[in-house]
Amino acid sequence: MWGGRLAFVACLVGANFAAGAVAADVITHIPTNDRVVALTFDACEAGEKMSFDRTILDYLLEREIPFTVFASGRFVESNEADIEALSGLDFVDIENHSWSHPNTMDRYDPARVVHQVERAGQAILEATGRMPQFFRFPAGNYNKEGLSAVEAMGYKVVHWRWASGDPARSESADRLFNRTMANVAPGDILIFHINGRGYHTGEALPRVIEQLEADGYRFVLISDYIGRPHPRELPQTTASVRPKRGNRLSARGVIMQAAK
Repeated sequence: MWGGRLAFVACLVGANFAAGAVAADVITHIPTNDRVVALTFDACEAGEKMSFDRTILDYLLEREIPFTVFASGRFVESNEADIEALSGLDFVDIENHSWSHPNTMDRYDPARVVHQVERAGQAILEATGRMPQFFRFPAGNYNKEGLSAVEAMGYKVVHWRWASGDPARSESADRLFNRTMANVAPGDILIFHINGRGYHTGEALPRVIEQLEADGYRFVLISDYIGRPHPRELPQTTASVRPKRGNRLSARGVIMQAAK
């Protein structure tokens, strides 16, 4: 998305990520020097119905890699069974990405911002049984008043320090991999797409994860460090987090059952 003003496709067309003087209030990294990164995936639906990219989702579930989905309310409604199943896993968080993913929320007055956030939050609550605590502005666009309104609702706004660029069709898997490895640093919040608009993300992601593991990184949830923690057991020595799931079905099994 991202390194300047690329010509975005689908739900990110026309994005402008300049945040101005209020950028200091937005969380762009995890407050730690530990060798950890948080994988986050936007799941937006602005017009046509979208669904999970199964290549990405199946890999994450098979490996039990912790990740956070920032979902629009419309996406939640279109994928309610999968969202509900994912919410039962202790290495997945579902967070708020607005109702209809308008890219121009920097032009919205506070009331319109609140409406977008409230409606999506309610959809997520109904699907997961938990109210989201993080919000991500569509395309990263916001104004000072809108940011204040979201924070007054009790949300923490979570963006990114740098962006992968995965919704651009021209970004090959090699370029996504190379950009990630060139920019990643401890505490980074990585952003990709899991709604079919990360065109080469499914191809690049296993390479990214395996190289980060080889470089000594662990994968964590944002909520492990900020806000309300998602109850989990974090191992101290493994290269990647493998949450303790007790007697639950395997993560892959849960989602595959929900998809039937």
